[in-house]
Amino acid sequence: MTLATIMMPSPVGELTLVASDAGLVAVLWPGDDPARVPLAALHDDAAHPVLGEATRQLRGYFAGTRTRFDLPLDLRGTDFQRAVWTALCVIPFGETRSYADIARAIGRPSAVRAVGAANGRNPLSIVAPCHRVVGSNGALTGFAGGLAAKRWLLDHESLRLL
Repeated sequence: MTLATIMMPSPVGELTLVASDAGLVAVLWPGDDPARVPLAALHDDAAHPVLGEATRQLRGYFAGTRTRFDLPLDLRGTDFQRAVWTALCVIPFGETRSYADIARAIGRPSAVRAVGAANGRNPLSIVAPCHRVVGSNGALTGFAGGLAAKRWLLDHESLRLL
């Protein structure tokens, strides 16, 4: 199945949005490693309705007028990964959670490292806000878009971290 894509300029770099007929599949960073989020054949499609709506909502987020996303999502991963990514979607704007918090939220309190790995493979950056996950001491940790982008997103949400 071919997936539709569109490029979107943003304050954190040019993002690649990817969608299927079922929903948004990915928000990719400039220079994103293709192995992080493996995808089928892609084609440009600026008229794809999911991509149009995702672009509109992301622009609202970056403009400071949107704090939640309301998009159909096509989560592609293992059951465990999908559970982690779904848990990310309930972290409120302007708040953070630790990897341990996410592990507890999905009923797997000892799976902190696995949560970190799933978080790192989150295909829906910003929409499934993995940037809101920090170390247990509040420090910034790895992020597919780079720590500068993570800092920008958290600052945009008015968070001041270590």
